[in-house]
Amino acid sequence: MADHQNNLQNHSDKTSPLIEARGVRKTYSFGAVPVEVLSGADLIVHPGEWVAVLGSSGSGKSTLLHLLGGLDRPDKNGGEICFDGQPISVSHGKRLDGYRNKDIGFVFQFYHLLPELSVFENAMLPGMVGNWLTNRSEARKSASKLLDSFGLSHRLAHRPGQLSGGERQRVAIARALVNSPRVLLADEPTGNLDAKTGEGILDLLAQRHANGLTLIMVTHDPAVAARATRVVKLANGCVVQSSASE
Repeated sequence: MADHQNNLQNHSDKTSPLIEARGVRKTYSFGAVPVEVLSGADLIVHPGEWVAVLGSSGSGKSTLLHLLGGLDRPDKNGGEICFDGQPISVSHGKRLDGYRNKDIGFVFQFYHLLPELSVFENAMLPGMVGNWLTNRSEARKSASKLLDSFGLSHRLAHRPGQLSGGERQRVAIARALVNSPRVLLADEPTGNLDAKTGEGILDLLAQRHANGLTLIMVTHDPAVAARATRVVKLANGCVVQSSASE
């Protein structure tokens, strides 16, 4: 634990954190049985980092990611999630929606694309939040540019069911980036893909990271985690180790 605290201190000496978890606890109820998934997790991520959160199934990785993204909240008196030094717990309604839509982008293992929409329409979705008439032109321009850079310009009118797994994930990443978020949260982004396709997705994420995007990626695979610039390990509901990826 002392080594973990030293790692946090070493990182905090560089720049102000962009996003962080402070002693976060999260408990779920399964019937009458409470199960504590996170028991005081700490994580500091600075602008421009690519942090992989590594841990076994059930260790709380996805829960931590959902809390960082404002999709869920810690327990009452269960620590705090901060973005740019401000606790996101004080946000609600449109303010919280804005955080999840503008500051944060989400990529999931199973894509979550809407099957009735085209590739282009799926990628534009985050731009439709708020004043669609005002945002439409910018969303169309951003989605078109992203899909073209991901090699999908020939797939714009296709439905998700007509795409390969790798293509679906590229559409999902384009959707996550269409509003130019400051942080991309990726939950097992290669977990549903074969090794070669997964490497292509990691290459794509690496390109975005090289352009300054802050990435937090959850995985159970050490080989995938090794692509990040820093790896933190989650066990027993806490971050137990943080180190630079070799």
